[in-house]
Amino acid sequence: MSPRAGSAGQPTLAFVESPVQLLNVLEWAHAHRLRTQGSGASERGAAIPAQGGPRSGAGSTAAIGPGATGTGPSAVPAAAASAVSAGPEREGLVLVVLAPTDPMTRGQLRRMAELARDEGHEVRWEEARGGATAPFRTIGGLTPLLRRARRVVMGDPFSRYVQLLLTITRARELVVVDDGTATMEFVAQLARGERLVRWHRKGGRPGARDLLFAPVSAVARRRLTPRARRAVEVFSSMPIDETPAGVTVTANDFSWTRSRFGPPRLTKGADLVGTSLVETGVVDGERYMEAVRGLAAAHGARRYFAHRRESPEKLHRLAVEVGLEVVRPDLPLELIARRGPIGRTILSFPSTVVHTLPLALVGTEVRVAVCDIDPAWLTDGASPRAQGFLSGVTGTARDVDRLSSTIPADSPRSASSA
Repeated sequence: MSPRAGSAGQPTLAFVESPVQLLNVLEWAHAHRLRTQGSGASERGAAIPAQGGPRSGAGSTAAIGPGATGTGPSAVPAAAASAVSAGPEREGLVLVVLAPTDPMTRGQLRRMAELARDEGHEVRWEEARGGATAPFRTIGGLTPLLRRARRVVMGDPFSRYVQLLLTITRARELVVVDDGTATMEFVAQLARGERLVRWHRKGGRPGARDLLFAPVSAVARRRLTPRARRAVEVFSSMPIDETPAGVTVTANDFSWTRSRFGPPRLTKGADLVGTSLVETGVVDGERYMEAVRGLAAAHGARRYFAHRRESPEKLHRLAVEVGLEVVRPDLPLELIARRGPIGRTILSFPSTVVHTLPLALVGTEVRVAVCDIDPAWLTDGASPRAQGFLSGVTGTARDVDRLSSTIPADSPRSASSA
């Protein structure tokens, strides 16, 4: 869906809650040549707020564990980050950050917001979760913009916040950009006319809050279904098998990332990418520790790039017990890898990066390898959908090497430690 020329009174609104979502909005804007002129000062102050955790220096990463130096990939090149392609002026993009409370996520969002401003986009930072009255203030402040916007871009259609905002907007164009592998599930659920529910929760009984919010979720799902006067686009790097009728699917090839950063300097050995499958209750923590230990030993991995949702306790154990240098990236891994330095081999469990890293690193000599999740690693509380979904994430990945599980299924330690 190519954007039409618009006026300042009808902006494109983008709602993001994570660094990856913001990255993919920038990719979408780049693909559609959507930009504004000059720096984008927020309506609520030009400065990105300092609260929400320690701020890293430009392009830095925080490292703990043996061999940690506290230094990371090279800084974001200012000239590259501020470069804006020549061409005719297009309608404005207002990027609304619905700020989470997690310090690491907030830090990455601040860095991504800086890059968005350097691209000429307006950024509006909303403390959407800053207390009991915050949602009312946020929604009240955004309602006039939502009423005027003719296009709304969102990174997480499963988000209750976003679903609530969808009930307000009159936009005739809705765009969903990648929020990781969840995009695959969203498109499949929309195609089948199912209620919108995250894959790792599917199969469980809905709670009281789910039942209370069900009418709002149903309205959001109807809004995300194309109609005669409403267009829906999915901008994704994920493999999409079931395309809902009337939905336009546009491929995200990470051209913005590749045009702004790299190519990276490669190091010897391997780097390992962390996952939050333990934190979401899908994979048993002890099994995960054994799997990481086995991968690190087999492939000579020394660095572990932590997922922003991984617990400090788990990361401490990985540093002390496995001997890995745990790195907390200050930007999404696609940018970290593209800037470098990065290992010649990147090891990962089933996750978004097995789809995105090969695209971001095309033309380099980096090898991406994915390790399957053994069914024995799953917790008793994991969704019945979990194993099939994770296998699908691995099986549909392109340009990656597949590794077998590093822990035998008959290992004496079960997923429930029984």
